[in-house]
Amino acid sequence: MARKLVLLTWGFSNPRTAKTATGLLRYCPDECVAVFDPEQAGRVAADLLEVGGQTPVIGDLNEAPSADTLVIGIAPPGGKIPAAWKSVVLQAIERGMNILSGLHDFLSSDPEIMQAANARGVQVTDVRKNNFRDIAKRTGLNPSCLRIHTVGHDCSVGKMVVSLELARGLAARGRDAQFVATGQTGIMVSGAGLPIDCIVADFVSGAAERLVLDNQHHEIIVVEGQGSLVHPSYSAVTLGLLHGCLPHGLVFVFEAGRETVGGLEHVVLPGLRQQQLLFETMGSIYQPCRTLGFAMNGRKLNPMEAERLSSRLEKELGLPVVDVIRDGPDRLLDVVEEFYQAGEWKA
Repeated sequence: MARKLVLLTWGFSNPRTAKTATGLLRYCPDECVAVFDPEQAGRVAADLLEVGGQTPVIGDLNEAPSADTLVIGIAPPGGKIPAAWKSVVLQAIERGMNILSGLHDFLSSDPEIMQAANARGVQVTDVRKNNFRDIAKRTGLNPSCLRIHTVGHDCSVGKMVVSLELARGLAARGRDAQFVATGQTGIMVSGAGLPIDCIVADFVSGAAERLVLDNQHHEIIVVEGQGSLVHPSYSAVTLGLLHGCLPHGLVFVFEAGRETVGGLEHVVLPGLRQQQLLFETMGSIYQPCRTLGFAMNGRKLNPMEAERLSSRLEKELGLPVVDVIRDGPDRLLDVVEEFYQAGEWKA
């Protein structure tokens, strides 16, 4: 049965902070009933989040009578729920709505919320909550399954979007391709996966390997990336995921115009070529791993600026540079298919 979702973004209704909401609006639009933000009520999702079309922004849950689930629609640093939101969560529970959250701050650990949920008979689901406890063992890998991994120069640049576009695009071309979710939004969209950034450190690579083992019956898997090797806060997650999923090919995602680390603007990002070589070096310890192309998040640029930048970078980097939202993923799909058909990755 399809969910009927209200996406709670109150006070954070922008494409970067509300990336959980934007992911659901982009890839599960038929399930999204409304966006909840009393400060923006009366507008539509596209005005605030660049996706979602005419999905209404509401300030009262009574305006979405068909909704059955309230989704915490933001992914803030540290993953804590804003204090003012608790009353909205309790109102939703009183209306008989389930609660779906991807925060590090588990709502199921809040006695007041759980008392209300149990009394009303609704579910509170913390997507990041897990008990995964296993190390990577490097056994049982299917040599006939091509593993593609999206990586990036920073957080919140579009690695999930590119992963989904690649997997769906390959499937549309007749390939047996599967998106593998490693973050809360990807899990909400696909209904499966493991929250890599909420796994105990020793088991991060094991969790990534488990995701590969569970999906390697497909021809091609596209493993969603997390963080960046050069992000001072999250590089450990990125490295554990990279080593655990053991990719054959990388698609490097970057946001045009971003020159400093998100949330740490005093830290300057290294150049794309330097980061490309870093990822390839760390990904090639036990097998060849190379970058197949670059996915450019060009949302801050107009079409002419984006075209000029992508053309210049293609000459500098010697690989396709593609804005998958503005131009579609076809050129990246071409290089992935060529890589798959060449079969050198099986060596």
